[in-house]
Amino acid sequence: MRAARSGTSVWKSGVKRLVGRTGFDIVRSTNNRGGVDDFIPFEATMRAARAAGLSVGDYIDEVMNGTPGATRSTVDELRALGIFAADPQTVLEIGPGSGRYLDRTLKECSPGRYEIYETAAPWADYLVETFGVVAQPTAEFSLAPTPDDSIDLVQAHKVFNTLTFLGASRYFFEMARVTRPGGRIVFDVMTETCLDPATMRAWATQGGAGHDSYPAAMPRQSCVDLFATLGCGLKASFLAPMGVASTEVLVFEKTT
Repeated sequence: MRAARSGTSVWKSGVKRLVGRTGFDIVRSTNNRGGVDDFIPFEATMRAARAAGLSVGDYIDEVMNGTPGATRSTVDELRALGIFAADPQTVLEIGPGSGRYLDRTLKECSPGRYEIYETAAPWADYLVETFGVVAQPTAEFSLAPTPDDSIDLVQAHKVFNTLTFLGASRYFFEMARVTRPGGRIVFDVMTETCLDPATMRAWATQGGAGHDSYPAAMPRQSCVDLFATLGCGLKASFLAPMGVASTEVLVFEKTT
């Protein structure tokens, strides 16, 4: 879907269509404080990706987020760290949304069971139908349907920088609970590593209208200290592109 002039916008049925720097249409919900189904509307996004001749994941990375290759580079880093070489048989992902990380994860390993906790029903249904994953019922910040010590790899990408401090913290306790000893926990947060003065200025001036509670910062040492009390040690970290700046991916291993 090409457009003649950059910067044009059309509002219809609560969906804003913009023309990005790539020349492709960008679809955004007019409500960007909600979940992924509000911010990344299912039907409009699928149509726009098809029209652009891109996969859903590449469309979101390249066109909507302006960070081409972001998902691929993150998964490449995880591969280099040996996350998939451990051959995880059970994987759980919080907030997979469009499934762009899920898709690439399944290209790296072949778990017998892949659970998702996704609040946006259209995206959850799409992921179940497309990838055969198990959609667990969601309730607040709980992973209650998943038993203790049952998951080899727990991950969440581009989730906790959209949640409040308490919401993210509550998920952290649950992630440690469901991970088996020897299993890995992978997620990204916007730590102080990502928030030098120039980056703070960029977010403040270029982040866009409606960016109030998002992106949400999380102290790095608080994460490390908390997970240490839960028997999980930090094994690695790296930066990943997000918006006008970056977010920090933390990799933990549960030892007890």
